Amino acid sequence: MARSWYAVHTISGHENKVRDLLTRRAQVEGFWNFDLYDILIPTEQEAANRAGKRVTRERKVFPGYILVQMNLTDETFKLVKGTSGVTGFVSSGNKPVPMEDYEVARILHNLEKSKEVPKVAFDRGDIIRVIDGPFLDYTGRVEEVNPEKEKLKAMISIFGRDTPVELEFNQVQKD
Repeated sequence: MARSWYAVHTISGHENKVRDLLTRRAQVEGFWNFDLYDILIPTEQEAANRAGKRVTRERKVFPGYILVQMNLTDETFKLVKGTSGVTGFVSSGNKPVPMEDYEVARILHNLEKSKEVPKVAFDRGDIIRVIDGPFLDYTGRVEEVNPEKEKLKAMISIFGRDTPVELEFNQVQKD
């Protein structure tokens, strides 16, 4: 039987634990590299500003799921299904459905090319308060958001006139 990728549903937040446990069980029982080939948890880097500092964290693309490349036999089915934290396969009826090649190729391609995805907390029209820089404690309205540069343009009232000001994400907070 040819190896295919299968989506396995896990308890949300336990994806890494399930991957490690399933890998150990497959190695002990002699399935690793013979019937079970790879376990993947698709993640992407996400950039955000917290407490005025830029932090990067990994975000799971499919929370609650892992992708397993394997030959589906009764033994491997029982091995995966019997692993603590696994709730089941994505299936049609009782039979697990393999993922299509184009789906897996798209997921792997997106993982390879994924860069830091800035977390945009601001939208046009939001009211913001400046928390750092020369305009400290001024409030304004967001006019433009540039997530790539992590900057925004806001209209701030200075001496009774609205003035356009360009600010970085870490210089402002929603009011």
